[in-house]
Amino acid sequence: MDQQAIEQDVTERVLASFENTKDPRLKEIMRSLTTHLHAFIRDVRLTEAEWDRAIAFLTGCGHITDDKRQEFVLLSDVLGASMLTIAVNNEAYGDATEATVFGPFFVEEAPEIQYGGDISGGMSGQPCWVEGTVTDTEGNPVANARVDVWEADDDGFYDVQYEGQEIAGRAWLRTDADGRYGFWALTPTPYPIPHDGPVGNMLQATGRSPVRCAHLHFMVDAPGLRRLVTHIFVEGDPQLEIGDSVFGVKDSLIKKFEQQNASTPTPDGRVLDRDWSRTTFDIVLAPENA
Repeated sequence: MDQQAIEQDVTERVLASFENTKDPRLKEIMRSLTTHLHAFIRDVRLTEAEWDRAIAFLTGCGHITDDKRQEFVLLSDVLGASMLTIAVNNEAYGDATEATVFGPFFVEEAPEIQYGGDISGGMSGQPCWVEGTVTDTEGNPVANARVDVWEADDDGFYDVQYEGQEIAGRAWLRTDADGRYGFWALTPTPYPIPHDGPVGNMLQATGRSPVRCAHLHFMVDAPGLRRLVTHIFVEGDPQLEIGDSVFGVKDSLIKKFEQQNASTPTPDGRVLDRDWSRTTFDIVLAPENA
């Protein structure tokens, strides 16, 4: 038996081992995964030493992962797997707002705020007024939609990255009868993803930057409509020219953040003693099964 036949025999025997899988979807996934993994090993002629390093890398990802940090999400993000999965599962529908990566820093315990509330919770950064509407693809306002928002401070850290930090930089609110929402946040700034672990080592070894473009996270839910997970990005951010480390930027999500002087009246009458910014993000939700 020649070398090619020996290698193909290994693949065929593994594929055959899944023949009795009762769940047809699981069977499909495991057979496809095996086919592509084995093809990759043959394609690059993977050495045993390289395979050992790969196992050590994945082990390191597991060791550094905890309830506040998900290294496997970071790995998925920087390999573009997260964005490709999002593209597969959020097919374009009319003028529905585009989805992008979820990221590793969402938490369930965010506080509820009302229209005009402030999500910053004392985190450092320039105040930013964010407003918009939520509609369906027919242009109908979506009342009572839940809008979750979260972001980093101007040092590039989320609340969960600070030891003992109370919840800050995140909240959720409901749209009003006209589908409107509005809240105070912080003007987003670029920041690096956590790069002191295996994923960071991989980025350094491959000459890639860990920096994400400035952004503000959104997750929007409403009955009968597709859940939207997305960001908005800051027009003019120099990092946009360099690139986003997790490939999350889409042109439709780049928004103008207009700088305002401290003396400029705010939309809700809030008195500020420093400059601030404002932006508008109108959200369009696709039908649930689109």
